[in-house]
Amino acid sequence: MPPDARARRASFRKRLASGDLILAPGADSGMGASLVERAGHECVYMTGSGVANKLLGKADVGLLSLTEMAMMVRFLVQATRLPVIADADSGYGNAVNVMRTVEEYEAAGATGLHLEDQEVPKRCGSIAGKEVVPAEEMAGKIRAALNARGDENLVLIARTDARGPHGLDEAIRRGQLYAAAGADMIFPDALLSVEEYAAFARAVPGPKVFNMGGYARKRTTPKIPLGQVAELGYCLVLFPLASIRAGIRSELDFLVGLRERGTEFEVEHLRELEGHAVENWYEFTGISDIRALEDRYLPAASVAARYTNSAGHMPGED
Repeated sequence: MPPDARARRASFRKRLASGDLILAPGADSGMGASLVERAGHECVYMTGSGVANKLLGKADVGLLSLTEMAMMVRFLVQATRLPVIADADSGYGNAVNVMRTVEEYEAAGATGLHLEDQEVPKRCGSIAGKEVVPAEEMAGKIRAALNARGDENLVLIARTDARGPHGLDEAIRRGQLYAAAGADMIFPDALLSVEEYAAFARAVPGPKVFNMGGYARKRTTPKIPLGQVAELGYCLVLFPLASIRAGIRSELDFLVGLRERGTEFEVEHLRELEGHAVENWYEFTGISDIRALEDRYLPAASVAARYTNSAGHMPGED
């Protein structure tokens, strides 16, 4: 576990206690997490959909395992100093499996994680066709998760996906049950209107999570101004795929231009990057940090020999 993981959790707990809204953009990799920090945000959300989409190139339908997801948690935590709230899907099994999931995510350094009440295999919460386990079974998963955590500041979030298959009243009932089971935060996913989010917040006690998701052409969940989200009674808002989709759009557009026009297109693109943080990609991705470590720990003579009369980008150059 990263040495500062406990400190991140304690700090995040204090931040939650303030009641002020926390914005957590989604990230699917260590680079993604570092970008969230570079942009000045205070929290990272490891999106399960984003990881599945980018790592596998497939839809988010429960194809990744606990081992793969815990590995990604570790990558994100090591790439940023920010708290990382991680998607733990349905816990990868029953209550017994959930206990290992919590242990692995905690060992990887997660600040918090959310578990959902979908049947296995799960699917992205904004997509139709979801099925949920009995509410009492999910309550048992929550109790098991609480017993499995070693650090009481690890934030355990219970998500209900019941709105799609069973309606708002059942989602509210489950939110109340999961809060009573001891979940630190309650996460109603894929509600359909501002009014539904307001009704849920009024009926369900404790801190709550708002998912600013929904990435189809037709909106399935409302896009609400952040001030209104806070007024409704939510204290953590997730933007799971927003920046990831923006990045994929830019990448795809670039690749089409490269296919059509070749080197000339890339040269034009490089002109557009002048003065941007990514213009010098090697420095952006930390080669100067590596050089500093070499100077600190490797024999000085060998480092000097490595770089003397060596062609290529010299770490530290603009």
